[in-house]
Amino acid sequence: MPSELPIALLVFVLLSGASYTCVHFYPRLRASHRDDETNAVVRLVANIFVVMTSLVFGLMINSSKNTFETLDSNVHVYATQLILFDRSLEFYGDETAGVRKSLVTYVEHAIADPSRADDALQHRRNDAEQRLTQVGNDLNALQATEPAQARLLEDIRQQYRSIVEKRWMIVEQQAGVIPAPVIGMLVAWLTLIFASFGYRAPKNAVVLIMFNASSLLIAISIYLVLDMDSPFAGLIQISDAPLHRALAEMTN
Repeated sequence: MPSELPIALLVFVLLSGASYTCVHFYPRLRASHRDDETNAVVRLVANIFVVMTSLVFGLMINSSKNTFETLDSNVHVYATQLILFDRSLEFYGDETAGVRKSLVTYVEHAIADPSRADDALQHRRNDAEQRLTQVGNDLNALQATEPAQARLLEDIRQQYRSIVEKRWMIVEQQAGVIPAPVIGMLVAWLTLIFASFGYRAPKNAVVLIMFNASSLLIAISIYLVLDMDSPFAGLIQISDAPLHRALAEMTN
């Protein structure tokens, strides 16, 4: 999906331009294009698209909200799994000291990521992912000496697999879910609506300022909805506080 800011700027330009254009060219239309019957039809069509736009925009807000809440919940679960994994390693014995150190290093790198999440959320095999892989390598190097210890080690390895699974689940869910054609359709409808507002509107400073302010506010609204649909970037981001708490628990 294109960046949210260019989309918002495009919305502002289109809505302002459509309303200004209609205000400017309305007096130049032929008399048959400016009568009451034509105005009634224009208003009727505009009202239809106002309703449809409200429905679609409401669905976009709900979709972005669900994406944000789902990922936020998964990040909390992920942090909890990290804490429990560390506790299991501690319970296993001193042999896991190297694994725990690698785990702490991984969490530190995850927190340091500019996107406020694991580097894997950017679909790059970089330092944080390598740190988590190192945790798995260190864990595989452990050898149990008795049956009870072997069962505990197998449980720890299962916890590690769950952590990796949850991590990639977050990776796959972080991309925006609002299709670009829906955004384009919404922008087209809004442009038509604002063009209808400019039809027969008086050409004065108050009207032009209202068109400008309305276009700006709608552009900001669309920007925020799209920004919330990408929870690890932009103004509205998922908090990394759960990872900070997990790191604090591991280093106590």
